[in-house]
Amino acid sequence: MLKGKHIVLGITGGIAAYKSVTLLRLLVKRGAEVQVVITPSGKEFITPVTLSALSGKPVICDFFTANTGEWHSHVDIGLWADAMVIAPATACTIGKMAHGIADNMLVTTYLSAKAPVFVAPAMDLDMMAHPSTTANLALLRSYGNHIIEPAEGELASHLTGRGRMEEPERIVEVLDEFFSRKQPLAGKKVLVTAGPTYERIDPVRFIGNFSTGKMGYAIADAAARMGAEVTLVSGPVSVKASEKGVTTEHVESAREMLASCQKAWPETDIAIMCAAVADYAPANPSGTKIKREGNEPPQITLVKNPDIAATLGAEKRPGQILVGFALETDSEESNAVKKLHSKNLDMIVLNSLRDPQAGFGTDTNKITIFRQGAEPLRFPVKSKREVAVDILDEIIKLH
Repeated sequence: MLKGKHIVLGITGGIAAYKSVTLLRLLVKRGAEVQVVITPSGKEFITPVTLSALSGKPVICDFFTANTGEWHSHVDIGLWADAMVIAPATACTIGKMAHGIADNMLVTTYLSAKAPVFVAPAMDLDMMAHPSTTANLALLRSYGNHIIEPAEGELASHLTGRGRMEEPERIVEVLDEFFSRKQPLAGKKVLVTAGPTYERIDPVRFIGNFSTGKMGYAIADAAARMGAEVTLVSGPVSVKASEKGVTTEHVESAREMLASCQKAWPETDIAIMCAAVADYAPANPSGTKIKREGNEPPQITLVKNPDIAATLGAEKRPGQILVGFALETDSEESNAVKKLHSKNLDMIVLNSLRDPQAGFGTDTNKITIFRQGAEPLRFPVKSKREVAVDILDEIIKLH
């Protein structure tokens, strides 16, 4: 899908600039026409000669060519582009973009761009975690930019953490998906739950589970990419939605999650219950910390939490689609089918903790989909991003 597309590749001054050479080569190989715009510090890491040889175009760094006075119009470049990709994007450049500090050709081109902008941050882990970087990235998201989240791994400082620029192959996939995507969920309102719930024992302890929210967030982002207006009701997690079309509501307990879901459900077309909701909660949580010294272990009486999927299933009106999840350790398929019918679901997604590549905390999943009146669909191990698309594709078929 990149053939014939006009891509502006912005390169800034970070050690990850060496990856930009591979990214440029992959884009050209896919048939894209690429114009490189590099910051002055970027030239300290990779030479314009190399980039020009690969792109077949002169590399632009300054507002004009010193010898001839030839003017490089950032407006024309911005209008020419079908997409702008800034990779690597340093903390400095991200800050300038967020606040409109147009003191170089790259940021000026960004401010003139009419096309979608993709930003691939790259920096050391402490810089990545700094509140100013977090705030600047949030601003860029609010402007409609697409943030290609950095990966975790060994950094130039030899420390290990989050801040590695995403690999060029994945950045190309993101662009390819953007240009090839259809909008089958345009105009639809989608409700997704994600993550665990925490049920308080006292102000510092809780009953919970190991859910990280990765699967639910992947579904929410994929639905937004397909054109849906997404409400994501999330328990306590560290991940974030990356798509502009996702509105996240943060909750803690099962009852809070139920209240948010019931509020959204009447206007919802599709609900996907992906959260790992705690089945039980302490009947009488303590208002103060339960002390250990001199006390016997506390006796905690548990009460059942509401079943969110079953509650929505009982309230479901014609035309609404309700999808559940089943994470099982034994009698997997029979338990999933039982939930499909008892909760009035249209579809249920089964994954098993017996599979080491599925379940909590992994970046992959292996699912089986059960639908009312249909044979089960079994899928191989895939990334959760790919699994999210598979699930939504099957939901779309139910319409």
